Amino acid sequence: MGLKLISPPATTPVSLALAKAQVRVVNTASDELLSLHLEAATDRVERWLGRALIDQTWDLFLDEFPAADAVIEIPRPPLIEVEGVFYLDGDGAEQEMTEGFVVDAESAPARIALSTTSWPTAQAVANAVRVRYRAGYLDLTVSPAEANVPAAIRAGVLLYVGDLYEHRATLVVGDQPAKLPGYCEDMLRAYRVELGCA
Repeated sequence: MGLKLISPPATTPVSLALAKAQVRVVNTASDELLSLHLEAATDRVERWLGRALIDQTWDLFLDEFPAADAVIEIPRPPLIEVEGVFYLDGDGAEQEMTEGFVVDAESAPARIALSTTSWPTAQAVANAVRVRYRAGYLDLTVSPAEANVPAAIRAGVLLYVGDLYEHRATLVVGDQPAKLPGYCEDMLRAYRVELGCA
């Protein structure tokens, strides 16, 4: 099982202005550094949570379809939509599965279940099955997009940005501490999803 990011999020879950307020910076001299810390903090929080925060597109690869009574779990909830389920047929040509499955987008992680008697026969090669999907907090009635991310997650990102900024002299730019600080984990824990490939 593998994941490949196809379209990254267009923004971060908190603005540069909020990050500057968090570290009490009012000038623009540190904007580039803070932007780097904001991106690093967002990436680290997403990986720790096993979630996608802002609308992004992923490909999930499987070596085969699951058993008929099993499901395909979709990493990095919340799911916005499954754009397609694809597989390599016996000749190695990619086919799209247009029916015969249902998507449970309410679960975290979301799931794809079979709605017919069997999955198609996929070629016995690595990554023979591919699911393309969009994930992240999305509400088309709310703008900007980051306003859809739960406040506790946004606050956790800000806390981590502050930690990175405060300890920047002990880090090589772009490096991250081995784990999130405990107070960040406490803020975020309720939203964590346990999934092996998230």
